[in-house]
Amino acid sequence: MRLPNAERADLGDKLEQYVLNPNHRHGRHKARVFESVLGITLVNREILANAILTAARNSDEAEARGDNGHGELYVLRFPLQAAAGAATILTAWIVRHGEDFPRLTTCYIL
Repeated sequence: MRLPNAERADLGDKLEQYVLNPNHRHGRHKARVFESVLGITLVNREILANAILTAARNSDEAEARGDNGHGELYVLRFPLQAAAGAATILTAWIVRHGEDFPRLTTCYIL
């Protein structure tokens, strides 16, 4: 299945403030893995951002995970080839109640 209204997918500040932030209490571990496996850091975060948005807009592989009380949850996995290596990325999304577009909640390397 496709993410609903994926052309309007919103990354917010999840990459900068969480996933790739080496100083975030929980995100720093993800940041370390993204750097060591793919060479992606805050400096070149657009590589990850563009890959996530491309996958969100073009993939038919999204999986619905149900309603968590705040909105409908989805998971989307996709391969990413970067200069330093390749990996499968898992992205998690929510379409909040009262909204009609997906927001990124997290992503990490599988």
